[in-house]
Amino acid sequence: MSDQETRIDPSTDTQAGIAEPLTGDIVIDSALRDLDSAEPHDLDAQIELAESLQRTLQGRLADLGD
Repeated sequence: MSDQETRIDPSTDTQAGIAEPLTGDIVIDSALRDLDSAEPHDLDAQIELAESLQRTLQGRLADLGD
């Protein structure tokens, strides 16, 4: 499989039939699903969930150093 065949078009979304990405980490996947489920017109909710995802990712990365 070529590198080009494995790329995902960022302009498409899960509504277009593309499966959501899974990291294999249930906590990160849950935070990603939460962000994905935010109402499109609720900017405050999107920001709050994105910040939560960022904290989750930072925590997971910090755990790698232990």
